[in-house]
Amino acid sequence: MRNASSIFAAVALAFALSLPNAARAQTTPPQEYMDLARDIFSELIEINTTNSERGNNTTAARALARHLLDAGFPEEDVHVLVPDDAPTKGNLVARYRGRDSGQKPVLLLAHIDVVEALPEDWSPDLDPFTFLERDGFYYGRGVTDDKDEAAIYTANLIRMKQEGFVPDRDIIVALTADEEGGPRNGVAYLLEEHRDLIDAAYALNEGGGGMEKDGRKISNNVQAAEKKFQSFTFRGTNPGGHSSLPVPKNAIYDLSGALLAVQNHDFPVMLNEVTEAFFSGSADLVGGEMGEAMRRIVSNPADAAADEVLSQEPGYYSRLRTTCVATMLRGGHAQNALPQLAEATVNCRIFPSHDPEEVQATLQELAAPYDVEVVGAGQATPSPPSPLTDEVMGPIQRITEQMWPGVTVLPVMSTGATDGLYLRREGIPVYGVSGLFGDMDDVRAHGQDERISIQNFYEGQEFLYRLVKALTGGGIAQ
Repeated sequence: MRNASSIFAAVALAFALSLPNAARAQTTPPQEYMDLARDIFSELIEINTTNSERGNNTTAARALARHLLDAGFPEEDVHVLVPDDAPTKGNLVARYRGRDSGQKPVLLLAHIDVVEALPEDWSPDLDPFTFLERDGFYYGRGVTDDKDEAAIYTANLIRMKQEGFVPDRDIIVALTADEEGGPRNGVAYLLEEHRDLIDAAYALNEGGGGMEKDGRKISNNVQAAEKKFQSFTFRGTNPGGHSSLPVPKNAIYDLSGALLAVQNHDFPVMLNEVTEAFFSGSADLVGGEMGEAMRRIVSNPADAAADEVLSQEPGYYSRLRTTCVATMLRGGHAQNALPQLAEATVNCRIFPSHDPEEVQATLQELAAPYDVEVVGAGQATPSPPSPLTDEVMGPIQRITEQMWPGVTVLPVMSTGATDGLYLRREGIPVYGVSGLFGDMDDVRAHGQDERISIQNFYEGQEFLYRLVKALTGGGIAQ
């Protein structure tokens, strides 16, 4: 689930106004590898991988495996792994062998499932599962989330092999199922049953990417943290009775009071290495009162005035703290009866270092005056932030400057969730970075007429090619 909309309009606009008009480097792969990536991309888009009766992730995984096998990858290094209880939820894991340097591999992760897309919901001349090129864009479900990266990784591995590149460490590509929802999440399955095939020093994933404003590249974002996800059920109960004899105590009113208490509650400001780097890196570019508030909040998280300024922008507010919001309501059993039960789902996006039990206790404290019970739905998955090491951030910064001079590399914490949380939980750091830029005013992932700029697709292909080579070392076989 690419969190493109999670990078905020205020930052993007300020970047656009403040950055110099640096010359844009036209850096794309050789034509033969652009053609290869397009062929793989087109084929992948036209395979329905939704979590539906029509969708089949296994078909897509096998198609990608065929490209690698045809390019000469040995069968023992290309695995299509299908859970016994979910035959359409296949995953591809491929290994590019390097020198035996003792270094753990680098994992390249992308999901090849997509959210549902109905033809009637798209423009009449577009079909979500027909790859179309028009006016400088590729159209189709998944072109930005996340089949673009899956196609690029596959094409880049083939390019490296044909060029004779020998890395100092192995490169693993994992292209997986059910990131967008479904019964058999591919990364969780691989960790549970095939951990040895994907164990790595760290992983590259979606979740970051580049921001554009009015055709100008603003920042190349690196997602190095994400919030934890947990929902809670708020439950109000009452003996009920006939609606012609109302009483002050009413389950719906009680529930309403508890939800309003949640609405009016702000969790405390919390910072970590990633969000400190984000606000510090953004302050000079944003400037003005907002930029000064960023500096102050990093210096003193208890600065209430700085918090008030930053909280005017929802993107900043949500990155400063845990947030909880009511998302669903259920209540009553008849129009002529007092309600005996009223329930609401409150969804929380919990700051990585915030204890979910403490969050629940706070919610219960808010709900208690209204006799409303708060019950956790499932458990939050721990997802510690990934360290901003020079080993990873250095090459990202160098290659970004080479390809797009003047563009800022910005660490970010996603307010949403990706498959990276499963890896982080298991001690594998994850960095959401792609070099794939998108218009922050025209985000179409998960929506109607999903599209990606053709130029940006190929520049992202070249960026990831250079980055993976830089991270894995090595050279051309002699």
